[in-house]
Amino acid sequence: MRDYLRVLSRRWRVIALVALLGTATGFFASHTATREYRATTTLFASLQGGDDTSQLNQGNSFTQARVQSYADIVASPEVTEPVVKSLRLKVKPNELAEQITAEAPLNTVLIRLTVTDTKAKRAAQISNAVAERFAEVIRELESPDGDTSESPVRLTVTQPANVPTAPSSPKTTLNVGLGLAVGLALGLGLGAALETVDTSMRDSKALGECLAAAGGPPVLSSIVHDARASRRPVSLSDDTHSPRAEGFRKLRVNLQFAEVDRPPRVIAVTSPLPREGKSSVSVNLAATLAEEGATVCLVDCDLRRPSVAAALGLVRDAGLTTALVGKADVREVLQSAGSFSVLSSGMIPPNPTQLLGSSQFGSLVAELAEQFDHVVLDTAPVLPFADTPALAHAIDGYLLVARAGRTGRSQVTDTLRILERVNVPVLGAVLNDAPVRGEGTAHGYTYRYQPKPERSPRLTALVSTRLASVVPRRGASAAGRTAPVSAKTRP
Repeated sequence: MRDYLRVLSRRWRVIALVALLGTATGFFASHTATREYRATTTLFASLQGGDDTSQLNQGNSFTQARVQSYADIVASPEVTEPVVKSLRLKVKPNELAEQITAEAPLNTVLIRLTVTDTKAKRAAQISNAVAERFAEVIRELESPDGDTSESPVRLTVTQPANVPTAPSSPKTTLNVGLGLAVGLALGLGLGAALETVDTSMRDSKALGECLAAAGGPPVLSSIVHDARASRRPVSLSDDTHSPRAEGFRKLRVNLQFAEVDRPPRVIAVTSPLPREGKSSVSVNLAATLAEEGATVCLVDCDLRRPSVAAALGLVRDAGLTTALVGKADVREVLQSAGSFSVLSSGMIPPNPTQLLGSSQFGSLVAELAEQFDHVVLDTAPVLPFADTPALAHAIDGYLLVARAGRTGRSQVTDTLRILERVNVPVLGAVLNDAPVRGEGTAHGYTYRYQPKPERSPRLTALVSTRLASVVPRRGASAAGRTAPVSAKTRP
């Protein structure tokens, strides 16, 4: 049941959309369908003659048996052709026959004749006309010598047809309810199908299982979804104690224990595919490392689609590629992002893979590693490009970023296989854009710390004065007298 509820919670948008489409279809079908009206005339069949009780009983049984056959004659040409001529209808007799239905309830001598038409008044007229003609036809059929006055059976109209006030079809409520039911059923089926074929990582548990199956590293942290992340790229400056900021602090602590014998100083942050949040993780990792007082340099090595400078409001044209081609010293193109330094990408070169795999790049990163405690490299995605494996000679390890609900299991596995070939360890993985509820309640509780606001000096002085007037000083009673000294005193 928990799995089914999880499917509903994940795919509720699809289910709701399909249910809404089904409801709209039923509503639209009701309003576009041709309205039809039904008019019903009730006839009573009676047997003429017979005075004693036995004859009446026999006549009643005879009439009940005959009524069932009469109902099949209502739509016969003997009835429909005269009605078409008398009412001057623009339909053929066989077409009118399709609009007529008759029923004879069991153990009764009643015949209910119903006519369906697109106009209410015309439906009532046709129903009454058919009833009159039908009664004449029965009298002719039951007359022994063709004299209708001697017919033993007579059909009498007991309830003529009235003009219907509402259409009999379409039934809007029924159609809308049916559309909703069908939409819900299709939505649930579609949601279950999408859940079956969806191999993306939904939470850190799924990512951890995928990494363990591939013999990869552990999940170091989960970064929860925040709608303000695109407008405020540095989470620490936005809300110091937000769940997103705490996720990056957890990443920083776990990175310190990723390689105990050789703590990584140059870390390349990458992802299997674009738009998975690796640049956001790189920026916040640099800010979190600098929070401890360490010197940090963030280098934008994504020479395909650089985004660090734009996110931090810095200049992109002078940076990494400027220093690699010898147009400027690396210290001349470093920029400040507050608590950490940034080396932007510079102009986009035609040969990113060759530049990142060159010895000049290795020397540049080594120079930065001497000047800073930590160097964070924001690199290109692994699967589309060969840039990230090419810079393996200059780094201490990779940090793999996967996006919840987007990155698939096969993509994570393929990325790990590519990175394993360069003999540089993958330090760990980060689940970005994780669901707040799923990650926050993973252990049965949620926690959010907010420091208490400091009291103003004026408020503190006022509280102290009030307390002094109520609470007696040490060694004095409430009346201001000296409290008695204990008899046990030290010499």
